[in-house]
Amino acid sequence: MKRANLALLIVLACLAALPLVGGAYALRLGTMACMYAILALSWNVVGGLAGYPSFATAAFFGFGAYATGVLLNAGLPLTVSILAALIGSFVLAGLLGAVLLRLRGHYFAIASLSLVGVLRELVNNATDLTGGGMGLNIPLASGSSIMADALFFFYGMWGLLLATALMVIAVSASKLGFGLVCIRQNETAANMIGLNATLYKSIAFGLSACFVAAAGGLYAAWVHYIDPSDVFDILYSVKPIVMTLMGGLGSPLGAACGAFLYLVLEEVVWRNYIQIHSGVLGVLIVALLLLLPHGLVSLRFRNFWRKAKHV
Repeated sequence: MKRANLALLIVLACLAALPLVGGAYALRLGTMACMYAILALSWNVVGGLAGYPSFATAAFFGFGAYATGVLLNAGLPLTVSILAALIGSFVLAGLLGAVLLRLRGHYFAIASLSLVGVLRELVNNATDLTGGGMGLNIPLASGSSIMADALFFFYGMWGLLLATALMVIAVSASKLGFGLVCIRQNETAANMIGLNATLYKSIAFGLSACFVAAAGGLYAAWVHYIDPSDVFDILYSVKPIVMTLMGGLGSPLGAACGAFLYLVLEEVVWRNYIQIHSGVLGVLIVALLLLLPHGLVSLRFRNFWRKAKHV
């Protein structure tokens, strides 16, 4: 296993110890950190490895949230509901990917972005099933106390993050990952040597969607109420791209660290500059991207320590 992937698993193991040192507020931040990392790692499969700039993350996040919410209201257990959302989104994304991934560059970006609007309108119009614009109330599915609720959803989201990380590590070390890198470098040449680019890209698109949908489903159960403007928010498509660029495009460790850094910046800026937090956060992100164009993983601490030893 690569050192970066081993480091990612160590970071996740340290994150699992958060309940030992923090209260309900820390658990809320930890749950959001896990959710952001799931979005970033998932996007990195199709955006980082294959090089296709997908803006469909919000579409599958909302799909998973509503699929889980509807199934929970129908009386199914939370685990079954999330698993159904995961499988359903993988199949849906795979079928859509077979069509949309024939487009390239900004054409694919626009097409993937349109999925968010299409699914949002479908939810808005299916009022009998989803509640439409009035939103959907979701029954409780966790502990009876505030702390028990916080622990339940933190470890639920952490478990999803671990599964996502293992999936990304497995993909990057597999024939599928090698094929996706070939597609990113030169898709025409990859097709000429016999690589089934459409199949590889469709699988990557499905994998980039399924854990996002599962995170959306767990988020819906966590907040107990969802509406289309919340779970189909276009920021869920933009944030994973920003997080991955901040951490390092194509690197699972970079994507996760970028997600954690983004959450810290978002929380600190929001608490201190509530009136202009969006502008301040944007300036900080642009500054980081300019100073570290290849992300956090471009930092070389080994040379720093070597120099320190000689001082």
